[in-house]
Amino acid sequence: MDITIKNVRKTFADFPALTGVDLHIESGELIALLGPSGSGKTTLLRALAGLEPIDAGQILFGATDATNLSVQARKVGFVFQHYALFKHMTVAENIAFSLSVREGKTRPTSAEQKRRASELLELVQLKGLEKRYPAQLSGGQKQRVALARALAIEPRVLLLDEPFGALDAKVRKDLRRWLRELHDKTGVTTVFVTHDQEEALELADRVVVMSRGRIEQVGTTAEVYEQPATPFVFDFLGSVNLLAGEVQNGKLRLNGLSLPTDSQLSGPVDVYVRPHDLRLVEQTSDGLDARIISVQRTGPLVKAVAALAHDASKMDIELGHLDPMALALKPGTAVRLLPVSFGLFARTPHAEVQTLPDVVPNAVPEQRGDRARA
Repeated sequence: MDITIKNVRKTFADFPALTGVDLHIESGELIALLGPSGSGKTTLLRALAGLEPIDAGQILFGATDATNLSVQARKVGFVFQHYALFKHMTVAENIAFSLSVREGKTRPTSAEQKRRASELLELVQLKGLEKRYPAQLSGGQKQRVALARALAIEPRVLLLDEPFGALDAKVRKDLRRWLRELHDKTGVTTVFVTHDQEEALELADRVVVMSRGRIEQVGTTAEVYEQPATPFVFDFLGSVNLLAGEVQNGKLRLNGLSLPTDSQLSGPVDVYVRPHDLRLVEQTSDGLDARIISVQRTGPLVKAVAALAHDASKMDIELGHLDPMALALKPGTAVRLLPVSFGLFARTPHAEVQTLPDVVPNAVPEQRGDRARA
């Protein structure tokens, strides 16, 4: 079931929760709505479910206008962050509940309800736990029961609101992998809300990045990370260093450093550099002079913070732990840093800019640091 969202608007009192959202979701896609608190992602999800009436716009399920359809008529499965299981019901009864409350001829027989619950227990890998109560389950098991209950009605669309937010990091990671496999088995069009960048990038086919009630960018995980459309997306998806530069005659001037660029921009620019796109180079090479403030080894990475010599701006650096230069890093060490890939945006006094960036994959010809272009 494909979904089309046309110019959807929603205001709570004086707060614009959604400001003209347009989005098309292909049938069978797994889509992540990603953004900080207050960005409108949960409001959009609830509007899709019919739990939140919209002020303007249109929502289509396939060719059917679902804008004014009831929750039941939309036939969507909804999974809440805190499971919302019935404590007095067993696992099997929770899963079959949405079938048992159907009216008239649409309600399956008791035998059919049990059969469906048994099938779903096997699908979500909880076979043998059908007689347990929610209090006897772990957090991860409860969330699987909630997913099975949502799938019991054979929904056209599956909606999940921060489904792993109440779980610890290890369980979240395991369930993310499991949900991806489950989606591939069922093929149900799925939309999930998250504020966790790693979760969205790992799990989704496409990511919808939202801020202040609008969509900043829609794209594959590679596109939104490697080719951010706005400064907000660049800053929200992972760590980033921000520097002031200027583009003149095909060159980026950055604190005395000159780098080639094919950018169409001219004049003052904001330069966005991810920590892993900074390289340590020899003192005889071109680069930015800095001094190491702190060093931390985290798994396969060496993470360092450096202060630039010209204005003491702080720069986050990430290097592989086997890099000989990384191994020699200590607080107080003088270093030279070279950005091998970066994003450029026209300088503006406002935090959020709508101009498209020029992501430069070849800042230094002999050290390309190419960004993937999906």
